[in-house]
This record gives sequence, C-alpha cells and structure tokens, in this order.
Amino acid sequence: MAQKIPDSMPDWIREHIELYRRDPEKGHFWDASLGGGSGMLTTLLLTTTGRKSGEPLTLPLIYRPTNDGNYCVIASKGGAPAHPAWYLNLQANPRVEVQVASDRFPAMARDAVGEEREKLWEIMVNYYAPYTKYQAATERRIPVVVLEPIR
Repeated sequence: MAQKIPDSMPDWIREHIELYRRDPEKGHFWDASLGGGSGMLTTLLLTTTGRKSGEPLTLPLIYRPTNDGNYCVIASKGGAPAHPAWYLNLQANPRVEVQVASDRFPAMARDAVGEEREKLWEIMVNYYAPYTKYQAATERRIPVVVLEPIR
C-alpha cells in the first residue's frame, strides 16, 4: 500500500514519513516538542484507503501498544472541530496497513468504547499530555482507535 507522499502534506509530516521509510528504527521515534509535548515518542505509520479517492493515505501517529497485542492511536487532529481524514477513511474501510518500526502488517481498526476507551485514553494522555488540551479545544469526543493486527 506504499505510495507517493502528497505535496499538500505539511513538511514535518512528509519528513517524518520519509525518515520512517528510509530508516524505520529512527523513524519510529518522534520529537514530541514539535507538537507541544516533551521527549521522544513512538510512532507508527498508518495507511488507510481514501473513502473518496480509493488511494492509500499514510500518516505517522503516536501510539501505545495494548496488553493484548493491539495498538492504540488517537484521532485528535490537534483538537480541530472535524475528525481527521484518516479516521473518516477507516470508518468507511477499517482494513489498514500498519508499520511499527520495521514490522509491517495488515490490521483492522475499530473505535474503543466504554471502559476500554477510558482506560486507553488515560494511557495515551499520560504518554502525550497535549491530548487533554486537544479535547478541551473541541466539542467532538476525540476517538480512541484500536488497531488489531491480522496475522
């Protein structure tokens, strides 16, 4: 599902994807100070299929592994009023491709709900505190997404 990075992508995201593809072990980490956090955080590459274009879209996202072998990401879009395009894409087609460091695999995406959502939200906020500010900046409830590897 790899593809050309769109020219419309912000430079820092383009650079992160390019680094991840060139050197997955280095690209796996992101300097959170660029987004208002601190320290180096782990990221994965999530590739969704465009709900309108049918084309693959890849983005780096901060993640945390779950206790059951899945991965958790947050659809924050920095607290914007609308969901990010990648989240809308996976609602239309939950089958995605994930890359964690040099490990690439297909996965199914789903929203965490109820107690699971609350637990994962706390884990993610503890890992990247700006998520709290993002939630305060928007009226929408920011989705917590679980990526379940298909192995």
